[in-house]
Amino acid sequence: MFDEIMEKFEGSPSQQAVIRLLLERGFSVNDEGRVVSGGIEIPNTGIAREADVDRRVVDSTTDAILADEELRQIFQNISAIPSLMDLAPVLNLSVLTVEVADADEPGIVATVTSKLGDADISIRQTISEDPEFTDDPKLYIITDEPVPGDLLNDLSSLDFVRRITIA
Repeated sequence: MFDEIMEKFEGSPSQQAVIRLLLERGFSVNDEGRVVSGGIEIPNTGIAREADVDRRVVDSTTDAILADEELRQIFQNISAIPSLMDLAPVLNLSVLTVEVADADEPGIVATVTSKLGDADISIRQTISEDPEFTDDPKLYIITDEPVPGDLLNDLSSLDFVRRITIA
């Protein structure tokens, strides 16, 4: 899906930068063509600054989104979720990052979270990046306590795991 969305803007790397930012942040576009997070409007100048494009590129991108029924449905229904990843060090939480060989393989989240649960590790949040929206999707699991080394080794030995990091 991500590739299909980006193809619609293949002639404009600047518009692709805006699209990437909207998707990464979970920003939506309202009927007036304004970028919003929930009911809060985000000024186009702020979007432009973050995407390193001219403000007019944001306008043309949101106009193109509203003109395309498929894009309109996507960008009017996308939403952001709060993440504990950046707060983890402040709250004394651990972040387990799992990189996999094939993110489309079924059972990845269930297998990893089951192993953590079997070890009595409390999970505060799980974030799974969608392989349709990112080139290198990862699974992030925020836990109340550090994951012990033997469990990290067990998780690393799973067939689908390419790499595990802990923060």
